Amino acid sequence: MTAELLITSLQISTPELILAVGALALLMIGVFSGDKSAPTVTGLAVAIMIAAGLWLVFSPMQGEAWGGAFVLDSFSRFMKVIALIGSITAMIMTVGNARSEQLDRFEFPVLLTLATLGMMLLISANDLIALYLGLELMSLALYVVAAINRDSLRSTEAGLKYFVLGALSSGMLLYGMSLVYGFTGNTGFDNIAAVLTAETRSLGVVFGLVFILAGLAFKISAVPFHMWTPDVYEGAPTPVTAFFAAGPKVAAMAIFVRIVTDAFMPVFADWQQVVVFISIASMLLGSFAAIGQKNIKRLMAYSSIGHMGYALVGLASGSETGVSGVALYMLIYMVMTLGTFACIMSMRRKEGAALESVDDLAGLSSTNPFMAVVLTALMFSLAGIPPLAGFFAKYFVFVAAIEAKLYALAIIGVLSSVVGAYYYLRIVKVMWFDAANGEFARTAGELRLVFGISGLFVTAYVLFGGPIGLAAEAAAKAFF
Repeated sequence: MTAELLITSLQISTPELILAVGALALLMIGVFSGDKSAPTVTGLAVAIMIAAGLWLVFSPMQGEAWGGAFVLDSFSRFMKVIALIGSITAMIMTVGNARSEQLDRFEFPVLLTLATLGMMLLISANDLIALYLGLELMSLALYVVAAINRDSLRSTEAGLKYFVLGALSSGMLLYGMSLVYGFTGNTGFDNIAAVLTAETRSLGVVFGLVFILAGLAFKISAVPFHMWTPDVYEGAPTPVTAFFAAGPKVAAMAIFVRIVTDAFMPVFADWQQVVVFISIASMLLGSFAAIGQKNIKRLMAYSSIGHMGYALVGLASGSETGVSGVALYMLIYMVMTLGTFACIMSMRRKEGAALESVDDLAGLSSTNPFMAVVLTALMFSLAGIPPLAGFFAKYFVFVAAIEAKLYALAIIGVLSSVVGAYYYLRIVKVMWFDAANGEFARTAGELRLVFGISGLFVTAYVLFGGPIGLAAEAAAKAFF
C-alpha cells in the first residue's frame, strides 16, 4: 500500500480511529484512577462518540479503504450516525441508574465504546473477513456487558446464554463464509458478485449463503434464531438491554442489507426465499408470543423480534425503495425503543426497587401523567397507528413489498400488526384505566429527556419526516 493510499484509508476510517484510540485512552484512565473515575470515563466516552458522529456528518470523505475491505458510502454513513445516536443515548440513560444497577465501574463505558467501534466496522465491512472481525468485536463486548452485574444470577445467566448461542451463530457464519470462499475464490463483496454474475451459481454457494444469513439472523434476533432474545432482555440490567435494542440491531441489519445487495444480488431469487421465510416467521412469532407476557422487558424482546420481521419485508423486495424503507425503519424503531426503555428504567419504587411487570404501570396516568402520555404515544407508534412515526416505518416497507409483487408477505405483515396491537394497547389500558397501586420514584432528568424527545419524535414525525426520508433514499442509492 502506497503512502497516498494509506493516508486516504486513514481519512476514510477516521471515526473508527477516534473510537479505537479513545477506548484505549479511557481504559488507561480507568485503570489508573479506579472505579471512582466511572462518571468521568462515561462523560469522555459520550464526547468521543459525539466527535466520531460529527466527523461522519461533516466530512466529505467517502470511498473504499484498506484494499477494498472497508467502504464509506451514503448507506454506511446514514446507518453509522443512527448507531452512534443509539449508543450515545443508551450511555446517557445509564447515568442515573448506574449505582443501583451496579454499573458504576469504568469498564462499562469502555465496553460500550468498543461495542460501538465493532458496530461501525461492521456497517462499513465490504469483505467477509472484515465483516467477521467487526461482528466479533461488537459481540465480545456485548457478552461481557450482558453479565456485568456479577452479583445477579439473572444477569450472569443472560450473559452465559448469549455467549453460548452467539458462539454457535459465529460458527455457522464462519462455515458459510468458508463455503462461499471455496466456491468463488474471493472474500470481497464486489468480487463475489462478479464471480456469481459470470458463472452459473453452484449449490455450494447457496449453502454458504444460507449459513451466512443464519449467522446474521441471530444478531438481529430473527426467527428461528431468536431464542436468546427474551432471556437476555429480561436478565441483563435494564440499561444494558436498552443498549442491546438500539445500536447492535442497526449495525446487524445494515450488514444484512449490504451483504445480500452487494455480494449476492446475482442470486437474488435464492436469498429472497430465505428473507421472506424469516420475515414471516419473525412477524408472526413476535405478534403471538408477546400476548401472554407479564414482564415488560420480555414483551419488548418479542416486540423487537416482530419489528425485525417488518424491517426484512423491505429487504425481501430487493429494490431501492425496499432498502430505503429498511434504513428508515431502523431509525424510527431505535427511537421508539430507546424511549420505551427510558420509561421502563423510570419504573422504580421510592425505596429503590426496580419494577418490570406490566401491572406495575397501573394508574400511571394519575401518578405521572407526562410519562403516561409519552408511553402511550410510543405504544401506539410501535403498533403502527397513524399518523405516528411507526406507521410510516411500516408503510414504506409494505409499499416496497407490494411494488415487488410480494402481496402475501405484505398481507401477513398487516395482519400480524393488528395482532401485535393487542399487547401494546393492553399496556395503554393498564396505565389509563386500572387503579394505581403505588407511585414511582422521581424520574431521573436524563430519562425524562430521552423519553420526552422520543415522544416528540414519534408524534411530530409527520411534520419533519420529509428530510429524514430523503436521507434514507440517498442512503439506498449506494447499492443501485
